[in-house]
Amino acid sequence: MNRINTNKQLGKLAIFLFFTFLFLTAIAQNKEKKITIYHKSISLKDAFAQIETQTGYSIAYEQSNLDIEKKRSLSIKNTTIDKALTQLLKGTGYVYKITGYHIIISLPDNKPKPVNENTQKLTQTIRGIVVDSKTNTPIEYASVCIVDEPLLGSSTDSRGNFRIHNVPIGRYNIQASFMGYQTRIISEVSVTSSKEVYVEIPVDESVQDLAEVLVKPEIKKDRTVNPMAITGGRMISIEEASRFANGFDDPARLSSAFAGVAGDVGTNAVAIRGNSPQFTQWRLEGVEIPNPTHFADISGLGGGFLSALSTQVIGNSDFYNGAFPAEYNNALSGVFDMHLRNGNNQKYEHTFQVGLMGIDLASEGPVNKKRGSSYLINYRFSTTSLATGNDINLKYQDLAFKLNFPTRKAGTFSIWGLGLIDRNKSERLERSEWEIMGDRQSGENKMDKSAGGLTHQYSINENTYIRSSLSATYSKDHTMVEQQTDDDLIVKVGDIQNSKWDIVLNSFLNKRFSARHTNRTGITVTGLRYDLDYKVSPYFGLDKPMEQISKGSGESTVFSAYSSSVINLSNQLTTSLGVNAQYFTLNDNWSVEPRVALKWRPNPNHSFAVAYGLHSRREKLDYYFVEKEINGKTASNRYLDFSKAHHFGLTYDWNINQNLHLKIEPYYQYLYHIPVEDNSSFSIINHEEFYLDKILTNKGTGRNYGIDITLEQYMKDGFYYMVTGSLFKSKYKGGDGIWRNTRLDKSFLLNLLAGKEWMVGRLKQNVLSINGRLFFQGGERYTPVDEEKSMEEHDIVFDESKAYSKRFNPAINGDVSISFRINKKRVSHEFSLKILNVGMRTGIHFYQYNERTNIIEEKEGTGLIPNISYKIYF
Repeated sequence: MNRINTNKQLGKLAIFLFFTFLFLTAIAQNKEKKITIYHKSISLKDAFAQIETQTGYSIAYEQSNLDIEKKRSLSIKNTTIDKALTQLLKGTGYVYKITGYHIIISLPDNKPKPVNENTQKLTQTIRGIVVDSKTNTPIEYASVCIVDEPLLGSSTDSRGNFRIHNVPIGRYNIQASFMGYQTRIISEVSVTSSKEVYVEIPVDESVQDLAEVLVKPEIKKDRTVNPMAITGGRMISIEEASRFANGFDDPARLSSAFAGVAGDVGTNAVAIRGNSPQFTQWRLEGVEIPNPTHFADISGLGGGFLSALSTQVIGNSDFYNGAFPAEYNNALSGVFDMHLRNGNNQKYEHTFQVGLMGIDLASEGPVNKKRGSSYLINYRFSTTSLATGNDINLKYQDLAFKLNFPTRKAGTFSIWGLGLIDRNKSERLERSEWEIMGDRQSGENKMDKSAGGLTHQYSINENTYIRSSLSATYSKDHTMVEQQTDDDLIVKVGDIQNSKWDIVLNSFLNKRFSARHTNRTGITVTGLRYDLDYKVSPYFGLDKPMEQISKGSGESTVFSAYSSSVINLSNQLTTSLGVNAQYFTLNDNWSVEPRVALKWRPNPNHSFAVAYGLHSRREKLDYYFVEKEINGKTASNRYLDFSKAHHFGLTYDWNINQNLHLKIEPYYQYLYHIPVEDNSSFSIINHEEFYLDKILTNKGTGRNYGIDITLEQYMKDGFYYMVTGSLFKSKYKGGDGIWRNTRLDKSFLLNLLAGKEWMVGRLKQNVLSINGRLFFQGGERYTPVDEEKSMEEHDIVFDESKAYSKRFNPAINGDVSISFRINKKRVSHEFSLKILNVGMRTGIHFYQYNERTNIIEEKEGTGLIPNISYKIYF
């Protein structure tokens, strides 16, 4: 038996060697074939075609940079293919590579040269990968070059990786191209001396043969990372979050400069097209997470002080403000879809920063160079007392990390995590200093959050991959408030405890059926475990004891599924079709939501898009457990339905030139099933307190409509600017059936951002950057004070019958950032000054009851936030 098996194995080996010999012989014979081309005027394109005919080779080349139509005189007779190609490419700067039956024409891969720091400008390496945008499949033998320096280029290897050496310090546009794909440009890539640059370049397969249509390269800076979104979103560049004056290394604050997005002076909360900040969803690595902001929801739902997602660890991500694709649910206004980048898998790199906001330490590098695995970690410790004085003393820490392990056959595994610790403690003043209620109160906030998981991506074949993850999120809040009475008694007026675990299992299959059709179908199962206990005094000013507002513990589950397709009807017409469904076991509520979009591109400079989506959102868990006695019966919010909204949007894009882009977006949103309080002006649309004490029904509605305009000049010669403007209306109907303006109906928004970079120093390798933002926006609406009730309760009470009938003055404000980066051979130093809200004309005021004088006082709102820092990269 063993002899028979051995004979079979020898037979298979002989067959394999025979066919290998035939293959190699055929290649050798092809290479030995002689080429004859004699023509007084022939283009490279025609010459390549004749070589293919005479030898049987196929030739791939970069059509956009190589002038294939230029005529030249050519005389080649019985010449080998090597000599023919050498003569043909002479003077073009291009080289050739023969792989099997393929000839790749590309720019040369520059080799690193020794650099004398004192006499020669410093250089750095740009490396990365070129992938198919729909399938993540690496593209081999693609051409990659620097747009303004075409001789600095390379081609990708069999795994889609490329490397460009000796790139001088500066800022560049990186271009990737390959036959059968549309050329893609990644813009404004910053090259420094201390860190290698890694760029992932997704390219779109062309529906038509490039011989039929010439696809010109273009910059698509606002294109989303998610290829399933054809409209309604914009990429958040982390480079912009570091550079833009309002970014403050915070993606939420960065988005406040986008059209239709209103920021808040004191927090990083953003209101998208008139919607409440709490209607926005945060996602990390494809998983919905609690708001990853320090001291979130304390001074307004949906916002906090500063994001824990540092620019040291976040990669390019997506921000959606319209009818977003079917894979996103549980959001009514927008989505922050954030991604942690992979660490450098070839060399170790570290960053340390110290400033008024605290310290920041980041490190990345290879775990195993041969296998391409890497780690990335970032830790921050901050206290705001240095920046704001002892008036606001918020202490917080955060830690983020990602471990990435690619394998040859089992796919890529990644382990990621994010954690936040927030602490704030305030002491009451001496009795002689009492004026307002807060002076006799002591309080403490303890907030902890974390999210983490294991993610696996596996390519089934070149057209199909599956991505799955198992993750968990955790949040725990404990807020306690005590106040001293006139009789020197200590009364507890607030004790709010809330802890929540979410276990999330999700998976999706991404399949390209053809160059025209790609589908993504996925499921998510979210297990909710919760334990909450809310006690709050109904009348702080009268020193009344606490009452139970909400209490509950247990578990429930949310099931959701979606399917979404992007269909390229032609190179000019693309559609996106999808549906999302979800089911909430706590109260058996369910929702099925269609999504559709159509994009028409009559020529490379103009495009039109229309989109519709039905979206829904469940409420915060504590809302469902509010109970009250009404007419002798116990009422609760347990059976509140999903809040829902119809989104309609139009988009017009005009690429005025290679670096100037105009976008116009009219939109309409109709909200319904909104929780409101019966016979009251209250609606969840306007709610901003971090707890709820009302019984609600799904009888409310709302509408938002307007137009957003963006004019953006991409960075050119070190200068960029962006002008955004919005005109909009936001109205709602509460439980009393009356239409009113919402709290966030500001009517108009105007932003102007601009910045300039200079290469300075003897060798022009240091960078001076000045960036500014000026914004002008209408005032928020507010409810007037009921002076009579306020005097009775010794606390501010608003007249809800006149809800949001008043308006703050328009706000005009600004942000400034100045940085200077010194590039050395192995280290970079960066000094920066960043100031938010320098104008201090917030237009906002607030009211407080002065217990000493029994007078209602009006105070101006402020929000100046400075940060001076020093950062070293090594």
